[in-house]
Amino acid sequence: MNVTVDRLLEFVSNHWLMTSGFVVALLLLFQDILDSALRRHRVVSPAEAVTLMNDDATVVIDVREAHEFSGGHITNARHIPFGKLDERAAELASFRNQPLLIVCQVGTRSGAACKKLSKQGFAHIHELKGGMQAWQDDKLPVTKKSGK
Repeated sequence: MNVTVDRLLEFVSNHWLMTSGFVVALLLLFQDILDSALRRHRVVSPAEAVTLMNDDATVVIDVREAHEFSGGHITNARHIPFGKLDERAAELASFRNQPLLIVCQVGTRSGAACKKLSKQGFAHIHELKGGMQAWQDDKLPVTKKSGK
């Protein structure tokens, strides 16, 4: 047993950079697993989002910036940029008990927006995995008409 520990310590000291990378990778994996377990919202694929949107009660919230939104968005999406989500949250109060689909460009801002909305008491929140990029990659329709 002692020989095994000595050899392990020798390996770590000889390959500290590789060992450090391994430890960082393990920590990031653990963080991702923990975030997924504690997440209060559901992450959905574009196909699942279409199914969700077929329910008339689902409200699509696009949290991208104005120039991104005007370049093309999901039909009937409400545009509330991520940076203004807190100050414009009152606009969403009437949708508190309805399913919300949160969309951004590639899926980074939408996760943070989902966390904010969850803290504000919204219960049925869905995040579009991969954002508008995934939506367009799946050849799903977009519009350039002004949103709500």
